[in-house]
Amino acid sequence: MASTLSPSTTTGNAETPAMSERIRNPADISVIVIYFLVVMVVGLWAMLRTNRNTIGGFFLAGRDMVWWPMGASLFASNIGSGHFVGLAGTGAASGIATAAFEWNASLLLLVLAWFFVPIYIKAEVMTMPEYLKKRFGGKRLQIYLSVLSLFIFVVLRITSDIFSGAIFIKLALGLDLYLAIFILLAVTAIYTITGGLASVIYTDTLQTFVMLIGSFILMGFAFAEVGGYESFTEKYMNAIPTIVEGDNLTISPSCYTPQADSFHIFRDAVTGDIPWPGTVFGMTIVAAWYWCSDQIIVQRCLSGKNMSHVKAACIMCGYLKLLPMFLMVMPGMISRILYTEKVACIVPSECVKHCGVEVGCTNYAYPILVLELMPNGLRGLMLSVMLASLMSSLTSIFNSASSLFTLDLYPKMRKNASERELLIAGRLFMILLTVISILWVPLAEVSQNGQLFHYIESISSYLGPPIAAIFLLAIYCKRVNEEGAFWGLIVGLVLGLIRMIAEFVYGTASCLAATNCPDIICGVHYLYFAMILFFVSMLVALGISLLTKPIPDVHLHRLCWALRNSTEERIDLDAEEKRYEEADDDVREDNPEETHGCLRKAYDLFCGLQKKGPKLSKEEKEARRKKLTDTSEKPLWRNVVDANAIILLAVVVFVHGYFA
Repeated sequence: MASTLSPSTTTGNAETPAMSERIRNPADISVIVIYFLVVMVVGLWAMLRTNRNTIGGFFLAGRDMVWWPMGASLFASNIGSGHFVGLAGTGAASGIATAAFEWNASLLLLVLAWFFVPIYIKAEVMTMPEYLKKRFGGKRLQIYLSVLSLFIFVVLRITSDIFSGAIFIKLALGLDLYLAIFILLAVTAIYTITGGLASVIYTDTLQTFVMLIGSFILMGFAFAEVGGYESFTEKYMNAIPTIVEGDNLTISPSCYTPQADSFHIFRDAVTGDIPWPGTVFGMTIVAAWYWCSDQIIVQRCLSGKNMSHVKAACIMCGYLKLLPMFLMVMPGMISRILYTEKVACIVPSECVKHCGVEVGCTNYAYPILVLELMPNGLRGLMLSVMLASLMSSLTSIFNSASSLFTLDLYPKMRKNASERELLIAGRLFMILLTVISILWVPLAEVSQNGQLFHYIESISSYLGPPIAAIFLLAIYCKRVNEEGAFWGLIVGLVLGLIRMIAEFVYGTASCLAATNCPDIICGVHYLYFAMILFFVSMLVALGISLLTKPIPDVHLHRLCWALRNSTEERIDLDAEEKRYEEADDDVREDNPEETHGCLRKAYDLFCGLQKKGPKLSKEEKEARRKKLTDTSEKPLWRNVVDANAIILLAVVVFVHGYFA
């Protein structure tokens, strides 16, 4: 199992020039140019039609989103280019088991919509650190989660997406890597920085449409080429490279022969590369962190116009998450059948010849399939699919990272910042993140090879479970207090970092090299480690909470499940701290006498900094607040979404059983 992190490089690829010539034809170039133009048009249209001059308008799309763009955005935010490269690569290396990560999400999306979002809406929060601050009081939990989330965005999300996008760009276009990344980030930054969440959601909807059409077409070509499903299952088991000796290495047949359980999702609990208890429990814990308490995902749900739309969006995304098995994992396996010598190479010198990486070329399974199999025009469409997946996930990261910085960290530095100042600070932070992303490219290139998806999931397993444990306790156990939550998170973080740093220092074992990492640290499968981390964090939080004072109920109304329907007034912990809306009431309106020139007006319109309307009265503010915190549903639509949730659950259980 290779989430190997040994330095290497993807430059000097002998295949690049020949492959990149193939996409330089009028049909492919026309498709890519049209795609970019349509994305820009949709982004600018969304930007101009939405209210971006308030915090809620910019970061939550005015809380007026309907279910289908929200569901598409949830899917597109999650499916980055790392999925196309990582899922296909792990599929090529070890079979279908990695698809369980995707199907697990379908279950957790229902948990998010039915059990977590109602609490977040009633709590009147925009960010996850803000929820922890309201629930527990103090500043340290809010700052801790904000900083850790930003760290995860850069180290995990941006890195894996840019790395996998770079594989495609280099193979397909032969462009200088920095130039290609710069162009992509410039296009995404324009509508993300100026348009806010509404622009991101509407462009995500377009990107989802492009991704699904393109990947369905490629799947059709791949299955036709391999001779149908029966032929695919038979040929995959025989996809063994011919060159299995060299470089003075003795290579075990198990390293290059497809696993006997390649077509099983549930694998041996001890020897399996993805053991079944890890699939059932460990994956669920990691998924609970990502789908129920991650800013990128929850922010989209908070933009919904009512609870029925939020639930419908999560159901739509749940159905879409069933597709990666067929659109990414299986095409990756077919790539191994069709291009066995390249994709399944095992001798380091051969792998360097094919893809420039010593530890294997499975990450190149999907790009090679696109460039070798697709005809002119469709190849351009598939490159657009990859760019769509890269851009949609990056825009989501930028917008959510900006939300965390603007709403949770910046007010700590500038106590009385006005709403306008916060909006400008959020946009400037996105520009800073864009620059950091470009500077991160060389690290992304050298730090990840082997199976990208194992890298993504293993790092998630070391950092996510403590957060999942604390959010679960925050909502369902009102006895947990700030001291318990804080030390639960810190103990979990320390244990997770010990494992993560040990893997970076020693490297993880691969077929060609053992690792010197002590068994007590690295000997436990990362999904089992996630389970240990989750329960240790939970026990520490509960233990310390029981030894210290509880939080009185007067501070918890509508912040936890037991008191979710309470109508009593809540006294916020740290109530003496003004929130930004209240703090800048006296400076909200621009001077009505002041007039600006044409350039200033154009700038304000482009950046969404136009004058606001008249101030709302106290009664109007209260009515608006009640509307935004209302989680009631019309009986008809509640029954419709409940029925659809049951159908989705049945489908998920069926596919697990069928491929188990």
